[in-house]
Amino acid sequence: MGSFLIISCNSNKNFSSENIEKLTSDTIHISNPDLEYEVVIFDAGFTSWFNSFARPKNFYTQSFLEARNRIWIMEWNNRFRNPLRYGNIYDMPIEYDNTINYGYHVNYMIYNYLVYFQMTNKQQLGGFQARI
Repeated sequence: MGSFLIISCNSNKNFSSENIEKLTSDTIHISNPDLEYEVVIFDAGFTSWFNSFARPKNFYTQSFLEARNRIWIMEWNNRFRNPLRYGNIYDMPIEYDNTINYGYHVNYMIYNYLVYFQMTNKQQLGGFQARI
């Protein structure tokens, strides 16, 4: 089962965006020591899914990604705290502070992972269905 974790502090820097990104590893590690955050995604199927289905960068606005991520992460963490009700597929909480600007790239990767997770596991984390 895949999972990911965010550890964060302050971030006000946006990443430059390239329209086409291909992943090459089953472990995705995004970090920037200057901004003191880290995103790690461990999931054997995510790389293939991302390379096949993810919309190009800048397809969505950062505010759209942040809005979806906030709702989905809040529900993810709720399910993590209630394993008897939701099972053990939510194997770790996601630390995501709504007051921090993680930038486009981080939100883009989180969004895509959450879409992948919901579609692969037939889950719905928010009031709307994940779609590509």
